[in-house]
Order: sequence, then C-alpha cells, then structure tokens
Amino acid sequence: MAQLILNHLTKDFGGGRPAVADVSLTLRKQAFLALLGPSGCGKTTVLRMIAGFEQPSDGSIFYGERRLSDAERALPPEKRNMAMVFQSYALWPHMTVAENVGYPLKVRGISGAGWRKLVGEALSLVKLTDFAERRPSALSGGQRQRVALARCLVTQPDVVLLDEPLANLDQHLRKAMEETFHAFHERSGATMVYVTHDQAEAMALATDVAVMSEGRLLQVAPPAEIYARPEGRVVGGLIGRGSILQLPLAETGERQLGWPVLREALGSHAANGAVGGPPADVPRADVPLADVLVRPEHVHRGTDGIPMRVISCVFEGERFAVALALPDGQRLKAFSSVAIAEGQTAPFVIASGWRL
Repeated sequence: MAQLILNHLTKDFGGGRPAVADVSLTLRKQAFLALLGPSGCGKTTVLRMIAGFEQPSDGSIFYGERRLSDAERALPPEKRNMAMVFQSYALWPHMTVAENVGYPLKVRGISGAGWRKLVGEALSLVKLTDFAERRPSALSGGQRQRVALARCLVTQPDVVLLDEPLANLDQHLRKAMEETFHAFHERSGATMVYVTHDQAEAMALATDVAVMSEGRLLQVAPPAEIYARPEGRVVGGLIGRGSILQLPLAETGERQLGWPVLREALGSHAANGAVGGPPADVPRADVPLADVLVRPEHVHRGTDGIPMRVISCVFEGERFAVALALPDGQRLKAFSSVAIAEGQTAPFVIASGWRL
C-alpha cells in the first residue's frame, strides 16, 4: 500500500489569509491520522483537497507515485479509490441498510452474488448483519454512523476520509464508536484521515496527530509524544488540560523541567513552604520569561511546595479538578483525590513542566 503525500499544499479562496498555507505531510502506510485544530483552521479544506472536492492553489498531492492533484490539474474524486464519511451520514432514506451499503458497488456495475458477498462482509465488520433490511429511519445515530462506515469499506478504498463523524453523537455513543473505528482500521488496512476539533477523540483514535492553526501545520507526532512534548504555545494549549506559565528561566538545552528548577524560577524556597527571594511577578532583568506547560496530573500537595490559593474545586466523578492561584497571580490546574476548600492556601509541588 502506497503513502499519501501532501507537498507544500496551499488553498487560497481569496480575501486575505489562505485557508491552507504550505502544508507538507507524508502519511505512513496504513496510518490513522487525526487532523486536529479549532474551527476555521483549514483541516476540512485539507480533507476536501485530498478527496478531490477542492483543487490546490499551489502544491501537490500524491498517492505513491500517482499524482492526484496540483494547481494545474486534478484527478476526479471517483478515480482516486477513496471513501468519505460525512458528519451528516448522507444515507438514502428510501433504501434499506444493505442497499445503502451496496450503492457504491451498484455504481461500479457489481451485482448478484458478488454484490451480496461484499455487502455482507462490510455489514459483519460493523456488526449490523441483522439490520440489513431496515431503513435508516429505524436506526439509532450510532447505527447510522456504522452504516456509513460499512459503505466506505465495501469498495475496499486505499484511503478513508472522515469529516467529524462523531459530532452528532452523545458522549456514550462516541465512546462506543471509537471502538468501532479501531476495529474498522485494523480490518480494512486502509490509510485513514480523521478531521476533528476534539483533542480527546484525536488522542484516543489516531496513530498520528497533526495539529493545525490558521491554515498552517504546527506539529505531527504520535499522540503520546504530542501530549508530552508539544511544540509551541498553540499546540500546548490545544492538547490536554495543561496550564501555560510564564517563568524566568535561563536558556538551557533542557526542556523537561523538574521541581527544583521550577521552584527556583517561581522565586520560592522549601523552608516552611514560604516564598522567598525576589517576588515571582518581578523576574530578574537578566533572565528572560519562558512559556512552561504544566499538566494538572503533575501538580500535587507537598510539604516542600509553595503556597497556592484554591480558586475552585469541582468534582468530576473519579477526581476533583482544582484551580489554583500562584503567589504572582498566575493560574494553575491540578487534580486531587479529595476535596479542597475554596479560598484555602496550601503548599503545592509542580513535579514536572515542559518548556515550550
């Protein structure tokens, strides 16, 4: 199976900033890539260019050695051997489930026993064999989404494109569908590109996450790496629930910071949990401020911590989400296994931070 390659891809609709600006990306074979970013960042435009619904203003798209698009010419969508799942499902209401799934085969001239075999295999994968003769109106939202997936699978596409397919489902159905997507990816062997603004979805589903902002690609990495080592303030703010602090830090090659370095940067010392040295909101003139990402799971109460005021403490089921104020007024998120009274001041330790 070939690689999907985006080479300096740009799309300009006119009227200012390009919707997509100089995006280069190579998807490894059978990858599950999540294009992640806020609304208007260009991720759906990238998907539509891959599908063939939009032509690049500049750059090119290849599937292996085969050129799919550039600024001069574009292969029609029906000749790319790709399938797309839309947020709206796009099912024919007058057709049965089996007829909806088998419609792409009908367009290709496949009928009879071959049609029934391929449709049956696709329905079996998404666990809808017993629903073959039902109409879409008799299905739940999650079942309709699985019909749309089966319709993708039936043509054995090289690339499957998914445009926020879980946006219309409730939280319970989303979790169930994530398992279906995993099975679908493993069984189909297709390369998958999944557009979402939900970072939890992206982290749970994808083998690789590509973060976009204002039409540009900021970072591509496996979920665990992009969570632990984000590149820049925008990526750090989009991924996870961390806090970005501005701290006076001397330039070093180290980006993973432990508590001793962070405590010194905060202008504190361990004795009695008191804040010493220069005020934390007045950094030394010779030390520049740096952005430091701190995840809430790395913040905990400790006798050698610095005093922080509890702004709020909200129960989330398995834990409490705590908002803290540092001595200089900056806000910090933390998790706690027990409730902490609002307004209380207690010592907290920042076990780890990541310099952006």
